[in-house]
Amino acid sequence: MATSPSLETWTLAPGLIVTRMGYGAMQLAGPGVFGPPKDRDAAIAVLREAVELGISHIDTSDFYGPYVVNEIIKEALYPYPDGLHLVTKVGARRGDDGSWIPSLTPQSLVQQVHENLSHLGLEALDIVNLRVEGHEVSVGDPVAEPFSALAELQKQGLIRHLGVSGVTSAQLTEAQQIAPVVTVQNLYNLANRHDDELVDRCARDGIGYAPFFPLGGFTPLQSEALDGVASRLNTSAQQVALAWLLQRSPAILLIPGTSSVEHLRENVAAASLQLPEDAIAELNAIGK
Repeated sequence: MATSPSLETWTLAPGLIVTRMGYGAMQLAGPGVFGPPKDRDAAIAVLREAVELGISHIDTSDFYGPYVVNEIIKEALYPYPDGLHLVTKVGARRGDDGSWIPSLTPQSLVQQVHENLSHLGLEALDIVNLRVEGHEVSVGDPVAEPFSALAELQKQGLIRHLGVSGVTSAQLTEAQQIAPVVTVQNLYNLANRHDDELVDRCARDGIGYAPFFPLGGFTPLQSEALDGVASRLNTSAQQVALAWLLQRSPAILLIPGTSSVEHLRENVAAASLQLPEDAIAELNAIGK
């Protein structure tokens, strides 16, 4: 697949190069990330447009739906174009009521990896992130046992690279003592800056940092300063928030989600938006 010249890339590992502007597929499921989408054809169109725009990094998981999103990805994009990298997560199940249930036993993780392989139609997963308990705010539990289970699957050739999600810096170090970590996926955006030090660490260590909920997630970002900068630059607040993240650190990989082709194009356009220094200084103050 051809990568758009406007989309910068980041090398996660030898032979693993992704566009820094990616796409998060979570919103392709139904309300509450549960059940099928209202319009399956529209979901397929968004995925195909993402690839057409040059995005080479799609974030997904079998617990989106559950299963629904991965099945839609396969329907829309299989056989996958060369250079397209699918990043998935394991570590949770969904209850019948849509609840998120931690599921981190080695046996469960093995099963989850095989389910992701099946639903995506792959023989090996490019990157698997271990979603730890706490997720949005890590409780700091040891990750050695579940991460070791994934490292064993990596040795078997079912996973090419490993990542972690919802972790502290100490948990990242613990995981690195078991196997190389190429991605960290944590909560981070203009208004939630608790991970500032970890973002900088990832840049130093060559690890991709993918902030989930880059636009606030279920509670969209609201800020007079953000709106003011967007108005001066004649662009949207969402595009400014994404551009700020891209300029915050070269290691940041964005995975904004949408079920709209129009919104997807707006997100990708943010990769070409260069914020002036005075705007960055004003935005930096939001999360302090």
